[in-house]
Amino acid sequence: MTSPPPANPQDDPPTADDAPDAPLSLAPATFGPGRRGRRAEPMSQNIGPSHQALLERLRHQISAQGVTLDELARRTGFSKGRISVLLRGIEYYPSWEITYSVVHALALPPWPLCRLWTAGAYEAANSTTWITQRIAAVRPLGPEERPVEHRGFIEQMEHYYVSYAQALLHIERPERIVAEAFDILWAGWDEAEAAAGPNLPRYAWRLLRSRVLLRVRRHPDGRPDLRPAAFMTVAQSRIEDPVARFVEISEVADFFDTISRLPPDQFDVVVLRYLCEFTSDEVQEATGLSPAHVHTLDHHARGALELLHHRPTARE
Repeated sequence: MTSPPPANPQDDPPTADDAPDAPLSLAPATFGPGRRGRRAEPMSQNIGPSHQALLERLRHQISAQGVTLDELARRTGFSKGRISVLLRGIEYYPSWEITYSVVHALALPPWPLCRLWTAGAYEAANSTTWITQRIAAVRPLGPEERPVEHRGFIEQMEHYYVSYAQALLHIERPERIVAEAFDILWAGWDEAEAAAGPNLPRYAWRLLRSRVLLRVRRHPDGRPDLRPAAFMTVAQSRIEDPVARFVEISEVADFFDTISRLPPDQFDVVVLRYLCEFTSDEVQEATGLSPAHVHTLDHHARGALELLHHRPTARE
C-alpha cells in the first residue's frame, strides 16, 4: 500500500505562538500576569524608556512577590514615601543607593538593572560625574554572573536584533538598544524561561521589538516612519545626478512608508527579509515564528505591498 505524501510544511496551521500581535504601538511588551490586589500608583508619563523599563521590572517583581511598601521599607531602611517616589518615577531621578537597596531586597540581579539605572540617569540629563559618584557610593557589585543560557541566547540572536534596530532607528550604535533588551530579559530570566516555555525566541523578539519601537520616529497616527531609510540605500548612493537621486529617494521613501502600514508580524518579516536581507530560515530563528507562518506572512506582506504601492517589493 502506498503511503500518503508528506504534508507541505507551508500548509501547516499556525501554532499558538503564531497568534497575531497587536498593532505597532509605543506600548512596551508585558511580561506575564501580575498579582491581584491593590493597584499600584501609576508611573510618571514623563520618564525615558530605560527608566521606565527599570521601574516596570521593580514593580512587576514587587507584585509577583506580594511585597508591601511596609515590607520594602523594613528590608531597605528607606521610608515608604521615598520608595513610593522611586517606584512612580516622580519628583527627581533616584540615587543608585536607594535603587540598589530595592533591587537587593527583591533578589534581582543587580548588573542589568544598574545599566538600566545608568541609561535612565542619562535620559534624565544627569552628568557622568553624578552617575559615577552615585554608583561609587554603593558597595561594588562584584563579578558579573550572567546565566550561561542567557549568554548563549545573546550569541544566537544578537546579530538579528542589531540589524533590525539599525534598519528602523538609523543610529550609530543600535547595539545599545539591543543590549538594553537583553538586560531586561536577564532581569527576569527565570520568569521568561517559564513564561515562554520552548519558544523563548518569540518572547524575546516581542521584547526587542518593543524597545526599538519606543525610540522609532513616528507619523502623527503612530505608525513607524521608515522614510529616512531611503537615504541609507546603496542604490541612491550610486546615483551621481542630483535630480535622479532625488527621484530615487522619493520613490523609495514612499515604498518604505508603505511597509509601516502592515500588521506587526508582516512588518517584522518584511524588515528582516528585505531591509536586513535575512533568509526565511533566519527570520524564523530570529522571531520564533514557525517556518510555515513566516512563509505565509511573507506571501501576504508582499501581496499587500504590491496592492498598496503598485510595484515590486524587493528593492535595495
